[in-house]
Amino acid sequence: MSSDQAGGPAGTRALRELVELTPERQVAAAALGRAKESARRRGLRPGDAARVRREVQLGDARPGGRDPRTVGEALDQLIGQLAWSPGVTAGTIQARWSQILGDEVASHTQYVSFEGGVLTMRADSTAWATNLRWAVPTMLRMLAEAVGEGVVVEIEVQGPGGPGFGRGPRSVKGRGVRDTYG
Repeated sequence: MSSDQAGGPAGTRALRELVELTPERQVAAAALGRAKESARRRGLRPGDAARVRREVQLGDARPGGRDPRTVGEALDQLIGQLAWSPGVTAGTIQARWSQILGDEVASHTQYVSFEGGVLTMRADSTAWATNLRWAVPTMLRMLAEAVGEGVVVEIEVQGPGGPGFGRGPRSVKGRGVRDTYG
């Protein structure tokens, strides 16, 4: 027995020569033929959509992605996906202004804005603005109960907005009236 037939170094060389002599198109055609034959045995014909078999999983007691949801859960997910949370919170605060802060405070204040956890409100007089600045911790607690802990982190109380005395056809230089404006 020669070393070529024994599979030694000369046998490896003969195998390499055989592989190098087979054209790439012939190798690809042979692979395609094997795939066609396999498909024919399984009953598939050319042009049929590939059938993917999936094992049916039996349900268990844990909630899954296919379980039905309540409308509230679906809305919460939609609000989170679309990043509407700050707008929804601002709308909730505006709509429930008198319920959250009380009728007396709500009658002397108005909602201005809610951005980045900062609620801005305007008081109808300087006295009410001063009293509300002292009551900020209490109002923060009331808002935490209504819309959630940590949603409103700061309350900015503004005084009443008055007309600007530095503009207009009859403006006068100087300090102007400083009675109840801001």
